[in-house]
Formats: sequence, structure tokens, C-alpha cells
Amino acid sequence: MDIRLDGKVVIVTGGSRGIGAAIAYALAACGANVTVTARDAAALEAVSQRIESDTGARALAVARDLREPDAAAAVVEQSIAAFGRLDILVNNAGATKRGDFLTLSDDDYLDGFALKFHAAVRFCRAAWPHLRASSGSIVNIAGVGANTPSADFTIGGPVNAAVLNFTKALADRGLTEGIRINAINPGHIVTDRLHRRVAALAQAEGITIEEAHERSRQEAAVERFGESREIASVVAFLCSEHGSYVHGVSLDVDGGTTRGI
Repeated sequence: MDIRLDGKVVIVTGGSRGIGAAIAYALAACGANVTVTARDAAALEAVSQRIESDTGARALAVARDLREPDAAAAVVEQSIAAFGRLDILVNNAGATKRGDFLTLSDDDYLDGFALKFHAAVRFCRAAWPHLRASSGSIVNIAGVGANTPSADFTIGGPVNAAVLNFTKALADRGLTEGIRINAINPGHIVTDRLHRRVAALAQAEGITIEEAHERSRQEAAVERFGESREIASVVAFLCSEHGSYVHGVSLDVDGGTTRGI
């Protein structure tokens, strides 16, 4: 299956590393020009330079704190100024804090919703007229915690569930206005965040990193952890003509972690 996005323009939030950077790179490799945005200007610049040198696509790095109410509109405006159109929006930004419920503060909850949920809402609003003009698509990156609650994920689970509900609700409008909207729930993906969780487990339990990695894998009940590129490949499919009849879907890409229906 040859996935081509030649002439398309993409915005990827949380594009400075991990899943977001992999998505931006994969869509550029399919021929799209890409705007990446996050807080880390140096990391964004490194991603954009790699995209341009490896794929020949154009890449724009826009460093913003996406928790700020005006950030989404500003990023969309800069992307339109640079590329003249918008075809794809990937809302990937937002990592929520884990921990003991009784130690998590109101600010922890507010921050989790501000970066992942409210930023996605604002980007969809700002991008909507441009995506309507191009019959474009939106992919929201949520997470398996939306459907599988756990005691140490009382922020991330509700935030991801809100993203899924928002995706389904917005899909109703998109159906009549020519914008396809879907969500992806990544499982346990090898990123800096996963490495930090494994390291924390190793320290807490007094075991090696290798032992902590294996214990984490067993607890997730998967044969292996996923790779960022595997999430990126699904995004590319959903945004291409091959995914043109997929709309309003919440898709688990988790190696079988989620066993519920």
C-alpha cells in the first residue's frame, strides 16, 4: 500500500519528540509539509531539520506553550502563513502526571486537562475552517487509559476519555462538513516517558533496568512494547485516501493490551 500525501500540509502538536516526532517524520516521508509545535524550541528545530534533510519536505518549527489560550490560533496562523493551506491536524501534545491519588493536587489535574484536552479543542476550533476548505482530517492521540482505568492514572484516564468523547462528538459535525475525525489509543510505546517509568520502577523495587522493563512488559500482558513509528504508520493511513471511509473511530494500537470490547 503506497501512502502518499503529496501537497498536503500538516500540524502535529507535541512534535518535539517521541510519538509526535515520529508522526511528523512519517507524514513528511509521505510527501506532506509539516508544522511541528511544542515547548522545546531546540528539540523542535532538530526534528524539523531532520525532516527536511531526510525527506525533502518543508518543516516549520513553532515553539509555544500549548496550555496558553491563544497558542493554538497562533500556531495555525503561522502554519497558514508559511504553507498557504491546512489539510491534517494531529493533536498529540500532552503527558499527564501519574501517582497516588491522595497526593495529586488540583493543579496537577488542571495542567493535565489544559495541555491535552483544552489544547486539542482549541486547535480543532482554529483549524476547522481551513480543514473544511481542504476536506481535511483530524487525528486525536488519546491513550488506552481512556478505557482501562488504573489507580495511578486518575488524571490521564479521565483526560483521555474526554478526548475520545470529544472526538466522537466532533465527528458528527465533521460528517456534514467534510472533515474526517478519528482517535488513536496508543498502548505501551517505547518513548522517553516509558523509559522514565521503567527507571522509577527499578529504583523503587531495587532491581535492574532490564528486570524492571520485563516486569512492566509482563504487567502490560504484551509480547513487546510498541514503537513510535507504529503509531505514526496508523496516522498516515487514517489521513490518506486509503482511510477515506474511516470516520469517528477510536482505534486501539496497543499490541493487545486492551481486552475489553
